[in-house]
Amino acid sequence: MTEKLTGLTEWFQTPPGQYLLGWEQTQFDLAVADLFGYNAMQLGLPELQTLQANRMPHRWLALPEELQSVWAPDVDTSTAAPGHLRVALITDAAALPFPAASLDLVVLPHTLEFSADPHQVLREVERVLVPEGRVVISGFNPASLWGLRQGRARLSGRVGLPGTPNLFLPDAGEFIGPWRLRDWLRLLSFEVESDRFGCYRPAMKTDKWLQRTAWMDRAGARWWPIFGAVYFLVAVKRVRGMRLLGPAWKPRRAASPAPVPVANRR
Repeated sequence: MTEKLTGLTEWFQTPPGQYLLGWEQTQFDLAVADLFGYNAMQLGLPELQTLQANRMPHRWLALPEELQSVWAPDVDTSTAAPGHLRVALITDAAALPFPAASLDLVVLPHTLEFSADPHQVLREVERVLVPEGRVVISGFNPASLWGLRQGRARLSGRVGLPGTPNLFLPDAGEFIGPWRLRDWLRLLSFEVESDRFGCYRPAMKTDKWLQRTAWMDRAGARWWPIFGAVYFLVAVKRVRGMRLLGPAWKPRRAASPAPVPVANRR
């Protein structure tokens, strides 16, 4: 697993990796800017600063144990740039060191698809989130031009065909489709609040061709929106039988007594 994660880190330095990171950074900034609470955590992918636009007082960057040899932890965040989080802890994504109902926001940038047990990771996220807490997830879309190229290269490599194409994306576990992920979230009592797709340019490895096909981002968002190379999803944890009440901004006025008719006096 360490080699797979390291491969992902190297892939993000390539032109398509930078293109994807730019799109995802914008989506995370928009999604978390107006989410309020006290505690937020980003699990994985330090190349993205997913919480830089969030205003919660306590924000952590946690990495899986597999990345410990690649990214050294540094718990001192006093010298970090504004909005930039340093690694606060190394943890097992399937066994988070937080008590139940203690986090208001958990961000999973490509965390599930590179995890050995994505189901257990989601169960842990559900456990540590407070009622009405949110999880923000991004992942590669297998039903896209990038996903099709990756699947074809893997199939060719397995059967040993001559002229086997190189993998375009990192060689990691099977990517989790957005519809499949929706089913998993529904079983854990999450409600999908919003989702979107992005990165519609073909699977090109050079910046020159990525720039030439930039028009496909606009066309794809309009004509084939669900076939973007990456998906972005926000879900909220629902708890049955619980209803959150807002503050009473205006005090309730006391009811005035009904008028009593008075007999005419001479």
